[in-house]
Amino acid sequence: MSERASYSGPALFSHGFRPFFLSAVLFGLAAVPVWLAVWRGDLGLRGPFGPVDWHVHEMIFGYGAAVVAGFLFTAVPNWTGRMPARGWPLAALLGLWVAGRLAVAGAFGLGPAGVMVIDGAFLLAVAGMIAREIIAGRNWRNLKVVVPVGLLWASNILFHAEAMTMGVADTGRRLGIALLIFLVMLIGGRVVPSFTRNWLNKRGAARMPVPFNRFDAACLAAGAVALLAWAVAPYAGATGALLWLAAGLHGARLLRWRGAATWRSPLLVMLHLAYAFVPLGLFVAGLGALGLAGPQAGAHLLGIGAIGGMTVAVMMRATLGHTGRPLVAGRALAGAFALVVLAAAVRLMGHWLDAVALAAALWTAGFFLLAVRLAPWLAMPRAGARQPNRAR
Repeated sequence: MSERASYSGPALFSHGFRPFFLSAVLFGLAAVPVWLAVWRGDLGLRGPFGPVDWHVHEMIFGYGAAVVAGFLFTAVPNWTGRMPARGWPLAALLGLWVAGRLAVAGAFGLGPAGVMVIDGAFLLAVAGMIAREIIAGRNWRNLKVVVPVGLLWASNILFHAEAMTMGVADTGRRLGIALLIFLVMLIGGRVVPSFTRNWLNKRGAARMPVPFNRFDAACLAAGAVALLAWAVAPYAGATGALLWLAAGLHGARLLRWRGAATWRSPLLVMLHLAYAFVPLGLFVAGLGALGLAGPQAGAHLLGIGAIGGMTVAVMMRATLGHTGRPLVAGRALAGAFALVVLAAAVRLMGHWLDAVALAAALWTAGFFLLAVRLAPWLAMPRAGARQPNRAR
């Protein structure tokens, strides 16, 4: 019997995407209503952050970090040809993630430094486990994937340090969003045209997405510079110009991927629409840098639309594919994505007609549909898989 088939533990810990996608979905469902109650003063948290910092931190380093971990622990075995991490190492890693969420919420009664240590342990462990697998598999060219995980850890530490010393994590908020957006640019820029090409090829299309080339590398470089400028100097005129340049490049990049030809495949349409929020968010952030839009408008388009939309679309597709189900979204999953995208649009209205509460309700409704659909598939064995014999 193969090592893969010999695993007899809980299905939840059989592959990396399962516990972390499930945790991300459930956390995304619960965190926004909790934050709305905290923001309105109906609920208090005893952690080191104020209401806005807690909300931003947990969506980046709680929700976002869980999705990143789930994706990487699924991708790395494909790169290295080694068995995926499973069983107790995944359970222990999930325990670190949960401990971080509890510590940040003030459940342990620790001081800010203690919370920072516990919260930072998760991303350090993720980086260490990924590096070990890549080195053991001698897959040296993919060792660079550890870098963005390390940068995400460093931005988390900066977030804590800034909140401790300044009372608010102003730069840390934008830097965390910027790093996740760069991962969307990097990873989305690979998977979106790749999945689109495969789908079009099966249908005999004559034109395919343009493969990754120097133009894409220039887009990534421009995006990295613009995002860094936005993180450290969000209201400078030069930052606005850099953001507009990056927006134009990434808009052109998206057009090269033939998204309009995928209208018969909702899962592909979701990926293209989610990526479209990258140039849109960069453009609006550029307006904000010049005082032509609200200072948070671009951040919400990038955070809810690009990060939220892309993570939801990727979790849907990966869960369907890796649990043995057809790559068909269905009404529930399509509706979940539509609600998240609508939440991004509504959030731009600021406080008009209580847009904050409406956007929160739309996001929560979307994640409710996502949880109802994906949670059983993530927690149960792969469709059609034979169950191991157990002694009665």
